[in-house]
Amino acid sequence: MKKTILITGSTDGIGLETAKILVAQGHNILLHGRNDEKLGEAEKTLTALSKGGSVERYLADLSKLSDVEALAEAVIKKHQKLDVLINNAGVLKTATPITQDGLDVRFVVNTLAPYLLTKKLLPLMSESCRVINLSSAAQSPVNLDAMAGKVKILDDLNAYAQSKLAITMWSRTLAESLKEEGIVVIAVNPGSLLATKMVKEGFGMPGNDIGIGANILIRLALDDEFKTATGKYFDNDVGTLSSPHSDVLNIEKSENVVGAIDKILLAVKQN
Repeated sequence: MKKTILITGSTDGIGLETAKILVAQGHNILLHGRNDEKLGEAEKTLTALSKGGSVERYLADLSKLSDVEALAEAVIKKHQKLDVLINNAGVLKTATPITQDGLDVRFVVNTLAPYLLTKKLLPLMSESCRVINLSSAAQSPVNLDAMAGKVKILDDLNAYAQSKLAITMWSRTLAESLKEEGIVVIAVNPGSLLATKMVKEGFGMPGNDIGIGANILIRLALDDEFKTATGKYFDNDVGTLSSPHSDVLNIEKSENVVGAIDKILLAVKQN
């Protein structure tokens, strides 16, 4: 069955590779990127591979929460249903680690933006829809003050690891709240040190086959074996659903993270 699938950060890396495979299977792909030229190139590539599905492009800088809201509104305007949302966009290292709102860009792009986008797009989701959130093997306890921009994290990897634990925590909490609706939310480590721009920039190495990450995203998004896996964490380094970081299983800590996210988003919107 043809699905409508939004993949953030899909102009390169795992996102683009995933989009290529899905469009070749005949699905409708909603491309997202923050560079219009790269979006155009990706659109041409996917259109050439399409087997009956459509390709749409959406421009948004996910480090700007106003852009995230605009992205959701643009998708809602064109669609009545979204079958799969893959929150793939991420950042590790950047020359501008602090956003215009005074927040750490890793938390904004890796944690806050996918949370806001998912919440805004829920009206398009119904039973059996899936949200696949990109986590990582790198996860560290979340400093709520750092997430709120009150404390700066000087180490790129530490900021990244905290943001990835945070998305894993809100994935499980959101999954619990959506059980009645039948919407499936899964966090995934797509594989360590894959051949992405992030790995090349952050670690100075070519990385492993990017197809490893794309293939698991497609399985999680479409395969029946995961239709009851809501709230779970898939670790592709071991190739199975796995126990997440202990903080994810701590209801109080997870609720504190989600509460902090809601407060940050409200404060940004009011400024």
